[in-house]
Amino acid sequence: MKTITVAAAVILNEQNQLLLVRKQNTQAFMQVGGKLELNEAPELTIQREILEEIGCECEIKQFIGQFETAAANEPDHVLVSYVYSVELKQVPHIAAEIAEMKWINLDDQSTVLAPLTKEVVIPWCQQNLVS
Repeated sequence: MKTITVAAAVILNEQNQLLLVRKQNTQAFMQVGGKLELNEAPELTIQREILEEIGCECEIKQFIGQFETAAANEPDHVLVSYVYSVELKQVPHIAAEIAEMKWINLDDQSTVLAPLTKEVVIPWCQQNLVS
């Protein structure tokens, strides 16, 4: 079983909606983020990927944890994700390989979600909502 290691961002707006992106030629929406480069710390990866994918500088608020899930777009791969709660400093816009970006409600039933988003991120958001 091959492993892909990524850093992933949990980005919520004031309405407690979650920001997700879909890469070109894929079906599932997922967290903003991406693969760690050689000897790159996950904190640096997440900031680089947010800048590349949605054109924003950000502030890391919290390290949520390290999780293993199935990879959304690579069959027979395990995804190891370093997940961070992140606050954006600008309004996000699509860049790099992103085909689509949207804010979803945490009870969204119609969007195709990556395993990490469905199994880890949404339950975490629901438990940690700022009221």
